[in-house]
Amino acid sequence: MKKIQIFVFAIIMLFAFNQVKAQNTSSKADVLSAYYGVKNALISGDASATNAKAKMLLAAISSFPVDKLSAADKTTWTKYADKLQFDARHISESDDIMHQREHFANLSENMFATVQAIKLNNAPVYRDYCPMKKSYWLSETAAIQNPYYGNQMLTCGAVKETLPAAK
Repeated sequence: MKKIQIFVFAIIMLFAFNQVKAQNTSSKADVLSAYYGVKNALISGDASATNAKAKMLLAAISSFPVDKLSAADKTTWTKYADKLQFDARHISESDDIMHQREHFANLSENMFATVQAIKLNNAPVYRDYCPMKKSYWLSETAAIQNPYYGNQMLTCGAVKETLPAAK
């Protein structure tokens, strides 16, 4: 019995160590990468996958390495972090794809402002526009894949701006 307890304790400690290690190795780009996960799930029209990806985005926002930012970037992060969390939380708590897409529009506006100010991107970021929804989204590719309408209007939209990779 004692060996089992020691084994269970060792597993728990290993898990806890890996969690702390993961938090300490998070990068600024993790938030943008998690945002892309939400966008791609919306493209597929899968509310459950979108819900799960939004939870990952919430985790990335929570573990964002604020201590590695300049004073000006900390101010910007503080301005947008709550807004990002608000929409990501609503998306993560909903099983209605239309409701998720409504919050995604605000999430995208705040993500763009954050990426633009803090330079979260290691690669170009494409700011795309949907004329039917009259809303923007961010993409990791120049190819249009519309998260607001998914397969119904997959290629509807246009690239309106490109942010170069941060140096």
